[in-house]
Amino acid sequence: MTSTKLQLSLMMSVNDRSQPVLDGTISPDGIDLVCTPGHPSEIFWRQLKFKEFDLSEMSLSSLIMATANGNTDWVGIPVFTSRRFFHTGAWIRTDANVGQPKDLNGKRVGVPEYQQTAALWTRGILNHEFGVDPTTIEWWMERPPERSHGGATGFTPPPGIRLSYIPPDESIGSMLVSGKLDATLMYLTDRNLVDRSRVSLEGDPAFRTLFEDPAAEGRRYFQKTGIFPINHGMVVRRSIYEKHPWVALNIFNAFRRARDETAARLRELASTHVELGLLPAGPLSVEPYPYGVKSNQKVLRTIAEYSHEQGLTPRVVGLEEVFAPSTLDV
Repeated sequence: MTSTKLQLSLMMSVNDRSQPVLDGTISPDGIDLVCTPGHPSEIFWRQLKFKEFDLSEMSLSSLIMATANGNTDWVGIPVFTSRRFFHTGAWIRTDANVGQPKDLNGKRVGVPEYQQTAALWTRGILNHEFGVDPTTIEWWMERPPERSHGGATGFTPPPGIRLSYIPPDESIGSMLVSGKLDATLMYLTDRNLVDRSRVSLEGDPAFRTLFEDPAAEGRRYFQKTGIFPINHGMVVRRSIYEKHPWVALNIFNAFRRARDETAARLRELASTHVELGLLPAGPLSVEPYPYGVKSNQKVLRTIAEYSHEQGLTPRVVGLEEVFAPSTLDV
């Protein structure tokens, strides 16, 4: 008997680890994917507001918030496509009297979106590591409600948070240049339907990163905590998962295979460079992008705790509420 493959629409950003799935080199068993590449800011807005795709990359913060607020549209799949030490991406005006992170207290700080995962991680780390209190800051958010992730999740500023929306004829970049902002928690200039800053800060003496050596701060934080912050996961439409529960692990396995094959090619390339003397000899780095719930419990529990601590969710959401049950032990 011939079985018909399930056809699913997928939207996600392109990176080395996902490319083999997006270009069809690797396919999930039993599934034909119709793929659309996009910018994460736009992907999440389109999914949360319009539910356009069967499967997509998703903001981890927005997924946790939606789950906490009773939204059952999506089932999480622990394929974590983006990780970064987000607090090292903050920028400040050099004349803002910010000599150390704690000096952000009481300042005017921009943020593309208050609820976005990168901002959630940055506030949590700056608070726990450096004593930056979000309630002392005057926040300015670039995305308006109708073009924000929060507009689809019912976001309102948490108690004690002073938040204003940047006027449509301005942006984080223009307000930094004019001196209306002292800093920005993160800065996005990629062209998409959601973000509108375009001014380049790099190389301009009026601006610098909050940490003079961002890479060194990332290493310090990881050595102390063992946490490599997760930004994006994946989701599948719940109606599809309930009808075909096998899709969760099949999708997970396809992306894990794509990641592993990409990593193997990079290790082979690095070995060749060592042999040619182009890289120093020594052990090659381990895979820094582990997938699965079990192998990421500390980082996932930390972000769920930060979400509640910062008033984005009314309780600490359990991982079993967010991810497909079949993926909890992988």
